[in-house]
Amino acid sequence: MGRKSDKKGQRGKKSSGKVLDTAQLAKKILNFLDNHYGQEFNAKQVAKKLEIRDSLNKGSVEPILHKLAAAGSVSKNPRNYFSSTKEPEFIEGVVDYVNPRFAFIKPDAKHNLEEDILVKEADMKHALDGDKVRVMVYPMRGQNGRQEGKVLEVIERMRDEFVGRVEISPRFAFVVPDFRKMHQDIFVHRGDLLGAEHNQKVVVKLTEWREDDKNPTGKIIRVLGKSGEHEVEIHSIMAEFGLPFEYPEEPVQEAEAIPDAIPQSEIDNRRDMRDVPTFTIDPHDAKDFDDAISYRVLDNGNYEIGVHIADVTHYVKPKTSLEREAYERATSVYLVDRTIPMLPERLSNGLCSLRPNEDKLTFSCVFEMDEEAKVMNSWIGRTVTHSNRRFAYEEGQENIDKQSGDFYQELTILNELAKKLRKKRFDTGAVNFETVEVKFKLDEKGTPLGLVVKERKDIHKLIEEFMLLANRTVAEFIYHKNKGKDTFVYRTHDNPDIERLETFAGFAKRFGHEIKIAEGPQISKALNKLMDEIIGKPEQNILEQLAIRSMAKAKYTTEPKGHFGLAFSHYTHFTSPIRRYPDMMVHRLLQHYLDGGKSPQSDDWEDKCLHSSDREKRAADAERASIKYKQVEYMALAEDKDYEGIITGVTEWGVYVEITETKCEGMVKVSEMNDDYYDFDEKNMRLIGSKTKKIITLGDKVVVKVVATDINRRTIDLEFADNEPTRKRR
Repeated sequence: MGRKSDKKGQRGKKSSGKVLDTAQLAKKILNFLDNHYGQEFNAKQVAKKLEIRDSLNKGSVEPILHKLAAAGSVSKNPRNYFSSTKEPEFIEGVVDYVNPRFAFIKPDAKHNLEEDILVKEADMKHALDGDKVRVMVYPMRGQNGRQEGKVLEVIERMRDEFVGRVEISPRFAFVVPDFRKMHQDIFVHRGDLLGAEHNQKVVVKLTEWREDDKNPTGKIIRVLGKSGEHEVEIHSIMAEFGLPFEYPEEPVQEAEAIPDAIPQSEIDNRRDMRDVPTFTIDPHDAKDFDDAISYRVLDNGNYEIGVHIADVTHYVKPKTSLEREAYERATSVYLVDRTIPMLPERLSNGLCSLRPNEDKLTFSCVFEMDEEAKVMNSWIGRTVTHSNRRFAYEEGQENIDKQSGDFYQELTILNELAKKLRKKRFDTGAVNFETVEVKFKLDEKGTPLGLVVKERKDIHKLIEEFMLLANRTVAEFIYHKNKGKDTFVYRTHDNPDIERLETFAGFAKRFGHEIKIAEGPQISKALNKLMDEIIGKPEQNILEQLAIRSMAKAKYTTEPKGHFGLAFSHYTHFTSPIRRYPDMMVHRLLQHYLDGGKSPQSDDWEDKCLHSSDREKRAADAERASIKYKQVEYMALAEDKDYEGIITGVTEWGVYVEITETKCEGMVKVSEMNDDYYDFDEKNMRLIGSKTKKIITLGDKVVVKVVATDINRRTIDLEFADNEPTRKRR
């Protein structure tokens, strides 16, 4: 009774919190020490860190620590400081900075860890999005059940230059970065402003970030100009993604020194196909023509179809500055108003471009096909060709439609063959992704006057099918030559993850579409059925984008795997060497094997594949950013009216809406929705009004107004026009 009375007395006097039994408290203490590997704490510090306020619990901390030490679970030094004896795991990975409070670390493949590691902001050691880091993984999982860790070292910075707007005060300045995943402003001494004025766009380079400093220090290395101007904003995007502003002088001079004339000795070493009717088909504003198609009827009634590709590697030799620059860029980048080429103009638009009425050096796949588009024979090798006609897509389609004009008969037969090739692909499991593509009409100052949704017609599909056929034929030729043992560059696409597909099926269901997820070819059939169903519907764009995101990412690799999306056992990129470095790699290896060469070691080629895949992603991100910038600018200039839209995403902070008319996406902030207080139902991706029980969810058709646009952040703020989604309450 006395002990019980004492306990009551203590509890009444200064206790707060729940009293834990010894086992619970020991587990809590051990978890804390394990998750602070390498640090030492005394009993008071442990109690304080664990926020143990109850006097009984406090008094139990030190005895428990001694028991844990006696059991070998923790170690104790002579000063009665305790530390964990449990060895943590150390990994390397890449930072994916989600928000200012925490980040995820994606472990390197060598660690065979499927789960990303959560790291709180205080443990980031100033690591930034994309940085390669060394992480200590805590032995015990966090309260949310996730694997957590702590950054020990930034191994390699992804970037140390940022684009942003400079804010200048009398004594100091800051650059506010445009990059959304850079959550700290960058301090700049007034002596490092490089003449920048308040509110101008600049490029700032990080120079120092001491461990105790909240903000890094940098210096301005380029002044871009006044925020909001077209040229300034495009240059900002280029700088943000590390794209080059000009072509270096040395490779340009190398290109200019190449003679125009093709030596007769070179022609003598190639298959001469200059007498075969040949033409190119490209966008009306294209200047670099990678590919041409030749056509003729053979004596046996079959067709000879030639796919002729610019022989870039004849001009770009290994160990030259041209080669080094092409490798560094790895791809041409297509922004809304310009192309940043992989090769200098002398090559891309001149020597290599398959311009009409000029002899050109080419690398070709020549097919003998019957009327059913069955390939009877194929030949691969270097050629010399002569294009008789340059078609824009619109011209070629018109000649097919009207059955008149240059080469209309040839185009018509090629179109029929292409349709049969396409049908065979889909019959064998190819996925039909017809993504919506928007192009802006710009005036001479770059201001968007309007936008056009690009339409894919038969002529586009004609070119696509014959390019796919050539790429597949080259890949299969090399693979079958030595059962896949020869080093080669493949374009691969893994089978989709069933769990991600099921998540996508859940999204599609919210739009009223059922998808039956199964193994093997049934996946392709289900996806193709959906793609057919949504053509022309408001949800087409969002579902196509979500479907693509649910797929694995295509990549370059030396591993001879297949391509799920195309349903090809082996596939490569052979047809665009003017704008893609991997195609140059393919040409070099292909000729090496045609000349009887032995297989080189794959390591160097695999490194080049990884580099090319990274550069491809950078280009795609930059292209998207330039489109988003023009979308924001277009909506800033657009008529002040109500727009119909469709909800494409729901988060706790906002509702994303794609405007049907313009394909531009903006956000309605939850904080601005004043008709009710909304709770976020994460599992079902929806908001629920606490009073009205109104449901706002993915796929809802809504009417919105544009309330604000921010060019710097490339965001569009919306509000519901009547603050009421058009779907009925459920």
